[in-house]
Amino acid sequence: MLLKRLTEYSEQLGSSLPPEFYRPKQIHWILHIEEDGGGARLVSRRPPPKARDQALITPVPYVQRSGTKVPPYLLVDTAEFVLGRPKNTGRPDGPSPKDEEEARRRHAAYRELALRWAHGDPDNPSAVALRAFFTAGGLPAQGLPEDLDAKDTVAVMVGTRWVHEDTSVQRVWSEVARERKGGDGQRGLCLICGTVGDLLATIPEPVKKGAIPTTGGSNEGQLISINTTAQGRDGTTQLANTPVCDRCGQQVMATLNYLLASDTNRRRFPDSVMVWWTRSPADDSLMALLYEDQPDPAAIGHLLTALHNQHTAAAADRVNPNDFYALTLGLNNARIVVREWLEVPLEELKANVGAWYLDHGVHDGWTGQTRYVPLWLLAISAGRHDGNRYVKDSAAHGLEADLARCALRRTPPPARLLPALLQRIRADHHVDVARIALLRLVLNRSTDPRDHLMPTLDLSSADPAYLCGRAFAVLEAVQRAAMRNVNTTIRDKHFSAAVTAPGVVLTQLRIGANAHLKRLRRDRPSAGAALEARLSEVFSAFSDDLPLHLTPREQGRFVIGYEQQRAADRAAAKAHSTDSKDPEPAS
Repeated sequence: MLLKRLTEYSEQLGSSLPPEFYRPKQIHWILHIEEDGGGARLVSRRPPPKARDQALITPVPYVQRSGTKVPPYLLVDTAEFVLGRPKNTGRPDGPSPKDEEEARRRHAAYRELALRWAHGDPDNPSAVALRAFFTAGGLPAQGLPEDLDAKDTVAVMVGTRWVHEDTSVQRVWSEVARERKGGDGQRGLCLICGTVGDLLATIPEPVKKGAIPTTGGSNEGQLISINTTAQGRDGTTQLANTPVCDRCGQQVMATLNYLLASDTNRRRFPDSVMVWWTRSPADDSLMALLYEDQPDPAAIGHLLTALHNQHTAAAADRVNPNDFYALTLGLNNARIVVREWLEVPLEELKANVGAWYLDHGVHDGWTGQTRYVPLWLLAISAGRHDGNRYVKDSAAHGLEADLARCALRRTPPPARLLPALLQRIRADHHVDVARIALLRLVLNRSTDPRDHLMPTLDLSSADPAYLCGRAFAVLEAVQRAAMRNVNTTIRDKHFSAAVTAPGVVLTQLRIGANAHLKRLRRDRPSAGAALEARLSEVFSAFSDDLPLHLTPREQGRFVIGYEQQRAADRAAAKAHSTDSKDPEPAS
């Protein structure tokens, strides 16, 4: 199905795709030929070492080629083909006889192919010039620049025209590519378009090297590749069991390479890449919203509205019938691995992304607004925090791809996330908006209704784990109010133990807080009274003994209760500072 969707998208892309069997490549040298075939010269187009953005990259003839006797491309190829430049010219002893023999063979094959086009279009001015150039013997080997490498790509320009951009060149190259990749003239029913056509023996174009991230060595990748009888059904190889016509095969790979090179329809992960598109043209800001550093609240508001809209008969006419597709690919040596394929109505996707923001949004008590976190920040927040920032590559492997899947499919995060995140919080004691948002996402997508917490401080909650978190936040506030310049806070010393075993830790801290409250009653009576009342309020909410141990999900509720109590305290302090210059009661 994904092959069919790619060919459909190629129709939508139209002229954005290169011509048939063309691929963008960097041109290192230009072979300039005058209109009369004379005055040939080589011009370097290699950019300076630190100016890669100045490289000349343009679509040129291309199909995958392999073996020892590789055939030439039409007009644009390496210097070995175009000029007969042998390999290893930089060695002290020069190229070997074998290198020189292979260079002569390749150049002869290139000349033969170029003249095939030139003789087929005799009145074309470029063809006339090229025939005259070859008749005159081409460029002498002695006149080639010393820094010309056999692997450098050389393109031909007659006058001011690129010869490979001529429509007759594109037509001839399309014929040549079909001859090379065709299945010995076999015709049959194409699996993709469902019509009878010339079938391919192999896919004509691989995915570009480096287009799919991999932890191993980078390589080009084949989407369909059956090289041995052990891999194919009934012992068949190549595309015998996956009949694809030449037109569809070319469109599939051209479209896939276009998406993999796109800046707007692609997201790269450490060992995979996701590309996406829609069945018909549509606003593609939805995926960009997931990764924006500052997600637009207005756009999120529209998604939340779509999430809560009831499906009615009157609204049926307003439903967008468009579909959304997402494809996640990995690479295993030279073969592409399809990790994920998503095909979903666009309206359903909007609801899924709206649910994503609803489930992780964090209320900011200081501003009174709900804060949303970009997906990439949620992923790295599960890693180690060194006191200033999250340490690169310290989060769980593949977490960003997993979270993207959760957002698009509206599924729970992976089970491994919560234990890993809690371990990080207990280790570095760092709790910020991103980590709270991630915890809220995990708990809101839990099947246990006790995990579905309010976005702000819930004074009516009797959940022991949530109350333990609130109690720890109040105890911390008591210490901070009584000892403003303390070097080691109770959070530094006891937070990790309190999260896992609050019964013993909170009991000891509650007893220890009496000394702090005594000092506050003496030095700051109004603040002491407020904090003592808040402490009594929280501890009196427990209906039973404090829990001795908490499960991972309960630990998550503990951390959220702790942070929501702190957020409420900050909001109270702000409100109090507005009315009075003395912030003491809210501390």
